[in-house]
Amino acid sequence: MFKRHKFLASERKRELTSPGATRSILKNDLRNFHSLSQFILSAGPLRSTPAVKHSKTTHFEIEILDAQTRKQICIVDKVTQKSTIHDVKQKFHKACPKWYPSRVGLQLERGGPFLKDYITIQSVASSSIVTLYFTDLGQQVSWTTVFLAEYTGPLLIYLLFYLRIPYIYDMKESSRRLRHPVVHLACFCHCIHYIRYLLETLFVHKVSAGHTPLKNLIKSCAFYWGFTSWIAYYINHPRYTPPSFGNRQVTVSAINFLICEAGNHFINVVLAHPNHTGNNACFPSPNYNPFTWMFFLVSCPNYTYEIGSWISFTVMTQTLPVGIFTLLMSIQMSLWAQKKHKMYLKKFSSYMHRKSAMIPFIL
Repeated sequence: MFKRHKFLASERKRELTSPGATRSILKNDLRNFHSLSQFILSAGPLRSTPAVKHSKTTHFEIEILDAQTRKQICIVDKVTQKSTIHDVKQKFHKACPKWYPSRVGLQLERGGPFLKDYITIQSVASSSIVTLYFTDLGQQVSWTTVFLAEYTGPLLIYLLFYLRIPYIYDMKESSRRLRHPVVHLACFCHCIHYIRYLLETLFVHKVSAGHTPLKNLIKSCAFYWGFTSWIAYYINHPRYTPPSFGNRQVTVSAINFLICEAGNHFINVVLAHPNHTGNNACFPSPNYNPFTWMFFLVSCPNYTYEIGSWISFTVMTQTLPVGIFTLLMSIQMSLWAQKKHKMYLKKFSSYMHRKSAMIPFIL
């Protein structure tokens, strides 16, 4: 038995040591190595197993006190670092449904400024417990509602006077006297002005999503609607007298009015879309449109064109109410322009060479 195994082993050894067997073994080894290398290449590079990161989220506890009595109203918990004041107002509204978010004013200190909705809790928190003071801002309305009410009223009120509805003027006198062409032209210009305002509010201006107290809406409407009634009453009155210099004065003023209206519109488009990248953090630059070249001279050309429109309307109609309205609007817009001009001076270093806010070389 032992001899037989020894004989088989010696035969096997002889076969392996023969030249043909050696070549066959090498060929098989090469084939196996080639298959293994192809498999490794198709598998792609080795990837390390990503380490599991355990992020720790810091939560804040917001204590809301009444700004007058300093009594605690509620506690808003589980507020994350990235949460904003608007998020806190939403949670506060859930805890106290009678105060909706636009009516809630939150302060870090009593008597301090109200915190903007976009401010994060992390930026105002000095510890995990944050104390805020609540003030009821009263009934609120959106800015879009304010602008639409301001501009829709004058448009309709002026048309009522232009149509000379009963109980405003004497009907017999109205039927006897023919209207001067400037009366029709004034109605056209006035309607163009406020229709442009309405369309820009809806489709051009990026109106803030914020709110304002209802009393501001009442004051604005009283101002615009009241002056429109006064202006329309005089211009559409049967005894209205045309301008002193006749058609030449009316024509020149009307052309200047339309130019200022067009310039105001193009400036508002530029302000709504500062550049092609949509970046609002830059000073609005003039483009190929000649109406926008006013930016080379003043900071707020929209106010410049607005005042130009009302001055033209005053000269065209030659009425005292329009002149008083133009004067008040000029004072208000000059204050707005100077405030915005100072902001531009602080924000943009390349803006220093622009000296005027609203009127070139003067104001």
